[in-house]
Amino acid sequence: MAFFKKLKSKLFKSSSKIDEGLEAIVEEGGAVDTPETIDEVPVDQVMDTPLAATKALPETGDPEPAPKPAATSEEPTPVSIRETVQSIDVDLETPKPAKPGLMGRLMGRGDAAPVLRRVLDDEMLEQLEELLISTDMGVDTALRVTANMAEGRFGKRLSVEEIKRLLAAEIARIMDPIAKPLPLYAKTPQVVLVVGVNGSGKTTTIGKLASQFKAAGKHVVIAAGDTFRAAAVEQLQVWGDRAGVPVLTAAQGSDPASLAFEAMGQAERDGADLLLIDTAGRLQNRGDLMEELAKIVRVIRKKDPSAPHNTLLVLDATTGQNALNQVKVFQDISDVSGLVMTKLDGTAKGGVLVALADKFGLPIHAIGVGEQIDDLQPFDPQEFADALMGLDPK
Repeated sequence: MAFFKKLKSKLFKSSSKIDEGLEAIVEEGGAVDTPETIDEVPVDQVMDTPLAATKALPETGDPEPAPKPAATSEEPTPVSIRETVQSIDVDLETPKPAKPGLMGRLMGRGDAAPVLRRVLDDEMLEQLEELLISTDMGVDTALRVTANMAEGRFGKRLSVEEIKRLLAAEIARIMDPIAKPLPLYAKTPQVVLVVGVNGSGKTTTIGKLASQFKAAGKHVVIAAGDTFRAAAVEQLQVWGDRAGVPVLTAAQGSDPASLAFEAMGQAERDGADLLLIDTAGRLQNRGDLMEELAKIVRVIRKKDPSAPHNTLLVLDATTGQNALNQVKVFQDISDVSGLVMTKLDGTAKGGVLVALADKFGLPIHAIGVGEQIDDLQPFDPQEFADALMGLDPK
């Protein structure tokens, strides 16, 4: 629950954008729910009294005259049903049950705030699609989400809160199959190759994963494969010291593929459960850098044909739809097996996770919303969907 609150607050930009958009959409063609007049409600829905047997009012609105009593000559004064209902003492010892909220509306009670609702039609559906696209959900995914949400509800009046919950349910349904923790295998050392573009948060993610697995009782080794950036090595060493995890390094400018090969041998000798290999950040459109990553994979497989057992692609949520291109290119080079999404604390583009799940179906192992170790957590589709829509947990 604590992480949900943090996730919701960190996704404020996305959720506030959706909030504002939905409110504008509903306000544009919506109408406030007003208390229904008694003349508009079938009498047998008012309450279980002899009054319920009365026929519906004619179109003129005049009540039918009541039958004359047999034992009196006095003509009864015509009384409208409204006056009759309003004369009933609602504090009787055994009040008759009514449908939830009905009597409150009939009696004009103002307990519930008025709710603005709009009929779900083609125009509204198109506006919802555009709103979701603006969160970087992508055209195809936005169309699918709204179409599924509208199924069986077209022509019905919906409030902002109702739309949020319907969208959140559909988003969670799409993402539920890909919410999987990083798999652990019996074979050791399990080699986890971590890839991504510059500045995506690979080094920090490796440090957090190492610390968490160490705390779970696993023997972890880190290989600082970003041999071109001294700051990345130093950052990993800080995390290693904090978690009590050894960090294997090489001289600056060394061949990262050679370091990965040597690290596998060292991890095997040490009896490590997990070997996390960092790699230098590289842009997906740089062919030379991508070839270097392919070389690391080839060298690792000379040591163990089944390695790397996991290839994690770390994605920066602020890149929006560009994340889709990154997944495609990295998947072709290094057989990406799962995703970690970082920097959800600084983006209004959280919808890209939905697009990734819908298009690639790759597992999302974790999401990050900050720099602290507990800011990297397993991905929960319902929590994410609720936070993206600005909903409170159920």
